[in-house]
Amino acid sequence: MDLGLRGRTVLVTGATSGIGRAVARAFSGEGARVAVSYRNDRAAAEELAQELGAAQDRAFPVAYALDDPVSPRRVVAAVEERWGSLDVLVANAVRWGVRRAPGTPFENVPEEDWLPVVDGNLAPVIRTVQQAVPGMRRRGWGRIALISSHNALGGNRGQEFYGAAKAGLHGLARSLMWDLGGDGLLVNVVCPGLTVTERMLKGLPEPVRARETAATPTGRLSDPEDVASAVLFLCSAANGNITGESLTVAGGR
Repeated sequence: MDLGLRGRTVLVTGATSGIGRAVARAFSGEGARVAVSYRNDRAAAEELAQELGAAQDRAFPVAYALDDPVSPRRVVAAVEERWGSLDVLVANAVRWGVRRAPGTPFENVPEEDWLPVVDGNLAPVIRTVQQAVPGMRRRGWGRIALISSHNALGGNRGQEFYGAAKAGLHGLARSLMWDLGGDGLLVNVVCPGLTVTERMLKGLPEPVRARETAATPTGRLSDPEDVASAVLFLCSAANGNITGESLTVAGGR
């Protein structure tokens, strides 16, 4: 299947590890040019850009910070100035927060703990989409993927604030599709389940991983590449009329 991505320009936020890195590699493998955004680890972004063809101007690293309201304008402008257009936006960058401690009631979580999680996972995505959309409208083609979480659908103890922020992406897509669809722009949400990333392997004990694997119909947890494949299709020319949808990649969970 020709995904029609050769020569397209792609911005992947949060691209230096895990799902974001797999997404960047997937687009590059289809012949797209990829802007690799990073928050702190410029060295990792430069290494990935080199892997994806920086020497041939097929990739470059670009700074992007969820907590900087000006950053979305700068990152989109950097892509458009370098390559003349931004065709695909994958909003993958995430703001992790303090997990509610066991035994701490929901109502006792101070605002200074939960507000950065809610604000940092929703408002920056809206800002970045606002910056990306005008150029896509002018060209009559664009694809946007918002990376959510299974916590937004099934919930998870102690993840109320993160889940609330990620659920906001679903509402954004369902309403935004009405504004964008007539101009040739499609926006969708991808919801990864528990995914085998470096962060997961470091932070989740093996017995918990084994329990979650046993509870998954496919008998395995998703790899970042599984999520990347879903994003790749939804953001390709092969997707001709799917918009406003949420696709879960969680092995049937």
